[in-house]
Amino acid sequence: MKFSHPLARAAKVWSITNADESVQPVLVVVTTLELDPGSDRYRKNMVNRLSKAVREHLAAHPTLASSFVLINRLREWDRA
Repeated sequence: MKFSHPLARAAKVWSITNADESVQPVLVVVTTLELDPGSDRYRKNMVNRLSKAVREHLAAHPTLASSFVLINRLREWDRA
């Protein structure tokens, strides 16, 4: 089942390789929300709402992924 949410722009399961060579599926969720708590634009309630929705989705579909990560869109990375 694909993850969809108004605060998420995209979501995809990626496989990561751990230090012990085991492979772990991770749900990567792209958002336009500010994720830095030190920023003036950071909205804790919005980030928590999206995180809660992802956790509920993973609980409903346990074979999809074992964890998740929220990231900003790539075009915003060059503003650091």
